[in-house]
Amino acid sequence: MTIFHSMNTTSSALTAQRLRMDVVSSNMANMDSTRARQVNGEWQPYRRKAVVLQPKQGGFASYLNKAMGQQSGGTGNGVKVTKIAEDDLTPFKMMYDPTHPDANGEGYVQMPNVDPLREMVDLMSATRSYEANVTVFNASKSMMMKALEIGK
Repeated sequence: MTIFHSMNTTSSALTAQRLRMDVVSSNMANMDSTRARQVNGEWQPYRRKAVVLQPKQGGFASYLNKAMGQQSGGTGNGVKVTKIAEDDLTPFKMMYDPTHPDANGEGYVQMPNVDPLREMVDLMSATRSYEANVTVFNASKSMMMKALEIGK
């Protein structure tokens, strides 16, 4: 484990949380988009997107330690974004508006499956995680600065 291990771990989390905030912003911006993409010649509404995260796999040092029978101490290596997945489970909302250009024969329009309340909860969660990781990063930086001052 290097001196910068905690900063590398925290910076991966900061990057992941920033991407989560960007995806939530995209979902909110497209909350009323009824023409996001064409499927078989028909327009489909915007589908909510979510970030899928997973722990980073160990680097060379962790595999070497495992091969030598040593434990890595249980420290993580950070997080990485696996993919940005579309929410296929939540159905589109049906809204009655016969004057809308995308209304079907009965006057209903398929609206995106974006729930503003859910998006705000996700945004608050990502923001709090980001803030916590900034605090950890600053604490690590402060400890390194104090360690450098010992040598004076």
